[in-house]
Parts: sequence; structure tokens; C-alpha cells
Amino acid sequence: MRFFVETYGCTMNRGESAELSSWLRGMGHQQVDGEQEADVALVNTCLVIASTERKVRRRLEGLSAQGKGLIIVGCMASVDRDRLSREFPEAVVCGTKDYRELPPMVSRAFGSTPMGTEGPVEDSPLVLPIAQGCNGACTYCITKLARGDLVSYPLPRLVNRVRESVAQGSREVLVTSQDTAAYGAGEEHRLPELLKRICDLPGDFRVRVGMMNPDSLRSIVEGVGEAYRHPKLYRFLHLPVQSGSDRIVRAMGRGYTAEEYMRMVGTLRGAVPELTVSTDVITGFPGETEEDHQATVRLLEELRPNIVNVTRFSPRPGTVAERMGSQVPGWISKERSRELTALRFRISSEINTSKMGREYAVLIDERGKGSSVMARTDDYLPVVIKGELPLWKRVKVRITAAASTHLYGEPLR
Repeated sequence: MRFFVETYGCTMNRGESAELSSWLRGMGHQQVDGEQEADVALVNTCLVIASTERKVRRRLEGLSAQGKGLIIVGCMASVDRDRLSREFPEAVVCGTKDYRELPPMVSRAFGSTPMGTEGPVEDSPLVLPIAQGCNGACTYCITKLARGDLVSYPLPRLVNRVRESVAQGSREVLVTSQDTAAYGAGEEHRLPELLKRICDLPGDFRVRVGMMNPDSLRSIVEGVGEAYRHPKLYRFLHLPVQSGSDRIVRAMGRGYTAEEYMRMVGTLRGAVPELTVSTDVITGFPGETEEDHQATVRLLEELRPNIVNVTRFSPRPGTVAERMGSQVPGWISKERSRELTALRFRISSEINTSKMGREYAVLIDERGKGSSVMARTDDYLPVVIKGELPLWKRVKVRITAAASTHLYGEPLR
């Protein structure tokens, strides 16, 4: 069969899509770039918010109407497997905990070719899932229902995978899981040691660490700060705060205060002053008052993050928050979201404007719009460079202009 891959949601899903598609190529199936050439669509699903779930369902319906075979994986396949099987009876539906069963399921539905090979390694970053599930108990999160409790993958296996990928040409490693700071919790090896072992491998590559939860970071923050000093590690921290109100954070089932959160960020900024900080906030959580909302505004003004992902609360089936009283009206949630988004862009514009005139060594890692490329500084700041330049080339640039979401750089000769 000829198949294409479509992935929704987090970096974890991207990494799993890459691994699953590798399995299918190894079974002799041909991966193609788009749906026009494909017989089958492998759709890696997400349902973290209601709007994403609706989008994925519409897409599945559209592909089915075109007569495409479907392989449905990811969080939706875990949480809502029976419904998907009823709606798409010819589809292969496989949840995140059952991926080892996917090859025989695909063989029964679509066959296989014994002499198949995985094919060439794609010129793309290595997405490295380091664990499955998490130890959290967030009252709004449906991902926990899909992924289950934390299971960390063996450290030697992860290090070997990076070693092999770098030897094959990978220049970027994206370390990911539902909560990277939880890696190895209760075990001998924790995240700082994993990062050190990866970064100490020979080769010219960069490592980006994915989302951490403050609850998990607390006990290892000093070690993470030390790990971030390694020159191969992007100075990038994704640490969701979700709310500046301690009362709302407790209602969310998260175990930290705004003061503790700020202290952890301060520790890491002390270790690496040029740290790029990304955070998430949820607006309109059940029971959120205007006072709670303003606490979030004040925290963001003090934190001054480079990136804020603002999400309006949407109740997810099976979660505690779905059954909570004092649901916030949609129009209030929308107004608060607009305020936080405007604040986010003001802060990021001010930060980016302050970078104008500076010189950076950057790694080109993405094609841009038209005749341009996207590169990353060691602080993981995105820099747009005009012109046709090869991917994975390291160049030195001077920042000539700034937008709220990225910088513009001119190569230095």
C-alpha cells in the first residue's frame, strides 16, 4: 500500500508518527507525501481540547468519504476506540498503549511485503520520546486517560538511539514526553543525567528539551540548570504555569504556587541568563474570578516569557473538571483570552526588539515561506533569513528586524 501520515497535537505524537511510519516502511509499504498519491492515511490524533477533536473527526470523515483506508492512532484512539471503530468499521484503530500490536493489525487489514525495508532516514530532527504517560493528576487533562501513568524508557536505549541518529546525520534532537521533568521518577536515572549523557555524545548537534511540569521540576531544578549549561543544549524552557492564582492551580490538581513557580524559573535563569521561556495558561477554568484572572496577568508581567500559549478551557469527557460547578461563560473566557494574548504579544515584541543589532550563530532547521529559511539561535529564538540556504548549515547572522513571534537576520560574510 501507499500511505501518508498526518499528525495532530504534541511533539510526542510527531515522534511516535515517525516511529510508526518507519515500521510500516519496514513491512514493505511505501510512504508518500500527500493524500492524492496515497491509498491509506495514518492519522495520529489529539483530543486535548474540544476544537482539536472536532477538527480531527471532520478530517477522518473527509478521508473516509474519499475512499482512503484509515489507520487511526494517538490519544483519540485510546480514549474513544469503540466509537471510532463504529464510525469507521474498516479502519485500523490502535491506542497509544498498544502500538506494538500495530504491525500485525496493519498486516491483517492491508497485507505486507516480507522484503520491505525502512527506506532512507529523513533529513529531519530526531523526535525522541523518553517516557509514556505521567504522574500528574490534573483535573482538566484527558491526555492522562489516554496515556496512563508514567513509564520511563531505559536510559541506555535512548542514548543509543541518539548516537545512531546523529551518526546518520541528524543535527537536532527533540526530547519529548508528557512531562520531561518526570523522567525516571522513583528510579536511578533522572532527566539531568539523561541530558548529560546525550549531550556528551560526539557530533555537531543541538538538543531541545520539551515541556516540563513544575511539580516534577521542583526536585531536580538544580540538576536541570547544570544540564542547561552544556553548549549542545538549547537554552529553552517550556514550563506551563496555567494560572497565576494559587486557588485555581489547586483546583486544577497541580501542586505548586505562583511563588514556587517563579523561584524555579529564577533558578534556571540564574544558571543560563539567556534562557528563552515558554509557558501555557488556561483561561476560564471553572470558578475562575476576575481576581484570579488578574493574578495571571500580574504573573505574566513579572515573568516576561518569550512565548505564552493561551488556551480557553473546554471540558473534556471523563475529567474531574467536566463535572465542576461554576463554569465560566464563554464570552468571559474569550475576553480574558484576548487580554492575555495581547499581553503576550506586547511582551514578546519588547523582548525581540531588544535583540536588534545583535549577532548570533544559528542553525538552519526549517524551510520558510517563499525564498527564506528558519534558523534557531542557541537560545532557540527563531530567525528568518531571506535566501536559499541549505538546511542544517550553521551561519552567523546580525538581527536586522523583529516581530512578536520571530526575528529577522542577515548572514554575515
